[in-house]
Amino acid sequence: MSAENENISLTNEPDGVTTICFYHPAQNSLPSALLKQLTNAVFSAGNNPETKVIVLKSAGDRTFCAGASFDELLQIKDREAGALFFEGFSNVISACRKCPKIIIARVQGKAVGGGVGLAAAADYCLASEAASIKLSELTIGIGPFVIAPAVIRKIGLSAFSQLTIRASDFQTAQWAKQNGLYNEVYEDTPSLDAAVYELTQKLASYNPAALAGLKQVLWEGTANWDDLLKQRAAISGELVLSEFTQQALHSFFKDRSK
Repeated sequence: MSAENENISLTNEPDGVTTICFYHPAQNSLPSALLKQLTNAVFSAGNNPETKVIVLKSAGDRTFCAGASFDELLQIKDREAGALFFEGFSNVISACRKCPKIIIARVQGKAVGGGVGLAAAADYCLASEAASIKLSELTIGIGPFVIAPAVIRKIGLSAFSQLTIRASDFQTAQWAKQNGLYNEVYEDTPSLDAAVYELTQKLASYNPAALAGLKQVLWEGTANWDDLLKQRAAISGELVLSEFTQQALHSFFKDRSK
């Protein structure tokens, strides 16, 4: 899998809508380099005075985001490297939280693990019927600890426990909507894109100061997240070194090569 194909694009439209799009050939999974670029893109868009609203999306018409890069997880050999990898996800969540602009997530396909975290880190989320979700971390011996605060903030502890404990099961886009992760669900991608366009055009016409104030209200009570997410990254970074997780990752690659 060539790292040269992975990329982040940032497009600024004259109407004040900035689109951040990420791509990775392995189902839009997120290795460290891509997480860092995504964090920088969110900060860049947030600090751009011409940007009024941000759309966060992935390329392609299938998987929105498969979460952590298993290739990179298998290369982690010590706690420091593990914590650093998972801090990549915490940095993206923190960038979305601190960004002064409203972020609209456009989820066109399945979201797994960290992909669910990305959707939860947005301020408003539009999805297609194909956008089922799963937190599969327990199946490989770790847990969704870094993204948990963002996900619980959106769907509550009860739905989070179901999503986490049913680690092998996808929940439908409608389930995600009923539990608060998705705000709107559309039949197909063209309908989704039309809705995203309509919403962002409206938002771009609103008072920027009011939108900035709303952003602060939406994230009240999260001032401690920098420390919290770093602590969670350390937990995941240690677990990824466990014999259970190492065997699970090797089994995954063995099955994939068949």
